[in-house]
Amino acid sequence: MKIFHVPCLEDNYSYLIIDETTKEAAVVDPVEPQKIVDAAKQHGAQLTLVLTTHHHWDHAGGNDKIKQIVPGIKVYGGSLDNVRCCTHQVENGDNISLGAHINILSLHTPCHTKGHISYYVTSKEGEQDPAVFTGDTLFIAGCGKFFEGTAEQMYQSLCVTLGSLPKPTRVYCGHEYTVKNLQFALTVEPNNAKIQQKLSWAQQQRQAGFPTVPSTIDEEMETNPFMRVDLPELQNALLCKLSYADIFASSAGVGWLPCAGGSSPGDKAAKGQLEGLIKDLEKLYLVFWFLWFWPGCVLVYAT
Repeated sequence: MKIFHVPCLEDNYSYLIIDETTKEAAVVDPVEPQKIVDAAKQHGAQLTLVLTTHHHWDHAGGNDKIKQIVPGIKVYGGSLDNVRCCTHQVENGDNISLGAHINILSLHTPCHTKGHISYYVTSKEGEQDPAVFTGDTLFIAGCGKFFEGTAEQMYQSLCVTLGSLPKPTRVYCGHEYTVKNLQFALTVEPNNAKIQQKLSWAQQQRQAGFPTVPSTIDEEMETNPFMRVDLPELQNALLCKLSYADIFASSAGVGWLPCAGGSSPGDKAAKGQLEGLIKDLEKLYLVFWFLWFWPGCVLVYAT
């Protein structure tokens, strides 16, 4: 099994998954179809499957075109997600075969969209670590926006469904957001050495023009605050920051900030960075407070 990145648009990733024996290939989220077809030719592969993680245009928007370019190609997508040009709807637990040696397990990971699917890919011969294609549910050191779901769903998707995969599982996400996500993670856990190290590495990767993807489930458990919300050390860090809660109750958002009224490029840039930080904090608080107040939660927080 070979996996290749195909950078698309501004910061998207599509992926080619190739069975080395048969040279059959699947593509994840082919938003720029011609790039995908060219990449498949470069690797001597025949495209047979499209794996669509969710219905947003920057993931499913190329489905119609790739069906025109590659007649007979099968397009998979979540049964709850109204995926563009879908020929085969999948539900949680459905299996798809690619070539002779690759199995693809569909995992329902809702919240970003209600029918979002992550694809867990294994080699039937088990010669290498598995991979999971998480679209816009799990990012490296982050998670997707809650467009169509709840904090409970995001917690279940990240910490239960994806968090239960084998730790060496490689994580291939839909966007190159890693540096920004790790910068945010460091504001939550400034003394986390794993986050510090990975941020330094990610910055070097991007400066050299290389991707920061894949990560692994193990690395995400160590560095991704959204997969660490049930840890006492992160809960302590969040509780220390709760003085910011009034920010989220205010429709003015960041209007209180010193830079908010400024019109210089520096003021606007600072305001944009702080707005992003606040949005990430709000998202993390939602997951945290779900865990805190969820009646079925067995965790006990000790002060």
